[in-house]
Amino acid sequence: MDCCDPDVYDDQFDAAKAERKLREYRRSGPAGWTQRLIDELAAGGVDGLTVLDIGAGVGAVHLGLLEAGAATAIDLDASGPYLDASRSEAERRGLADRVTYRKGDAVTIAPELEPADLVALDRVVCCYADMAGLVSAAAGRTRRRLGLVLPRDDAWIRFSVWLANAVGRIRRDPFRFYAHPTAAVADVANAAGLVRRSTRRGLFWQSLVFERTSET
Repeated sequence: MDCCDPDVYDDQFDAAKAERKLREYRRSGPAGWTQRLIDELAAGGVDGLTVLDIGAGVGAVHLGLLEAGAATAIDLDASGPYLDASRSEAERRGLADRVTYRKGDAVTIAPELEPADLVALDRVVCCYADMAGLVSAAAGRTRRRLGLVLPRDDAWIRFSVWLANAVGRIRRDPFRFYAHPTAAVADVANAAGLVRRSTRRGLFWQSLVFERTSET
């Protein structure tokens, strides 16, 4: 069993974690980097636009964009418990009829979906071994703007990730965490015809936003 086995995601992102994250979201709103991603994707207005939120968690990104004026959203996640939590929150906010829920591997399912104006990968690339496949699938569905939050790939972060995964192997935990090279992520997005619009860097996380321009 590897990181892309759906059972791994259901185990790693289980009902207890989903419920805890939902409580945090209801209490405090989107986390800092998630709110930054929402703001970047919404820049210039989102009225009538469509959203594809890959690895949506409790739905913070697409719910924020829907409340900002986006028309519809697709919540694509490999974790059943997180899909349930996201659906519950959408229902509570009166937005469930504007969201379509899909469970499974984004690389497999994304090609089946219609392109969306705005595509989000909020702390998802770090949970996926096949970075190129995931980012290519997301970029290929992007009509206007693709936003990602992922770890920086500084040496100390790569070492921290290696150490965490080493402990996981000792514990026989099949889940792995990744700090993929930022340049490689950008290369995949560029190859799909997107150009970088912005980069924000924190101590551990960073956000990258790409756009499809008339020239591409």
